[in-house]
Amino acid sequence: MKHRLHFVADPFGWFCVSVVFGIWFYNTFFIPKLVLLPHYMEGHISSALVISYYLASAVCMASLFRASTADPGCLPIDPQIPHSEREHWELCNKCNLLRPKRSHHCSRCGHCVRRMDHHCPWINNCVGEDNHWLFLQLCFYTQVLSLFTLAVDFCQYYYFQPLTQLNPAAFTTHHELALLRVSALMALVMFGGMSSLFYTQVTGILSNTTTIEKMSQFSSETHRLKRSWQWALAEVFGTHWKVLWFIPIRSRQPLHAAQHFGTQM
Repeated sequence: MKHRLHFVADPFGWFCVSVVFGIWFYNTFFIPKLVLLPHYMEGHISSALVISYYLASAVCMASLFRASTADPGCLPIDPQIPHSEREHWELCNKCNLLRPKRSHHCSRCGHCVRRMDHHCPWINNCVGEDNHWLFLQLCFYTQVLSLFTLAVDFCQYYYFQPLTQLNPAAFTTHHELALLRVSALMALVMFGGMSSLFYTQVTGILSNTTTIEKMSQFSSETHRLKRSWQWALAEVFGTHWKVLWFIPIRSRQPLHAAQHFGTQM
């Protein structure tokens, strides 16, 4: 299945995505250059550590790209509504289009999104039914990469052997401490922020409540269902195969076809 790219024309969102990409590029460039590759060349660490860091960085970027460009569940202008499901649809008072219940109209994107959780400026996209799983992957892999970066920064000064083949005239040699402090600070901020966000997202999924519903005055009317955590997450990720929950380069199919309308990813 082809992945239809979805872009939001929002300069502020572009700026936020650029900041996230800049942090990712900074750590992906300087951590290997300052720490991993020099220690590997001198035989202090194995190639597995270097490959693992690049792999974590690549998966993190893949999750960011997919979450930013995936259709969150935008409703078509003329949806085909089965007769048996019409009672589960309502009229949007902003765009005057029919939409399934629990959909929300995003003022930044200008359209209704199925089971919209929130609009995230850091991916310049809504988080809805069709890309919620990608947003969860982004939160998870950002935590992994940030924690990996913090561990490497710590080991550089308290565990790894001193490097002997450094170029004293190189810019990175003169400013190594400052560069690694900036890296550690960014990793610490990203890990703390993403850990909090990941926790709120998972608790919302387990309670079957979106962020918008939590903030709404009608939050007491949410659709709470008794279901296991495996089923709740499987519904978001579109599969019961847990190994596929960690793979961003794939298509998602809804477990309940009757609750899924319009275009799919």
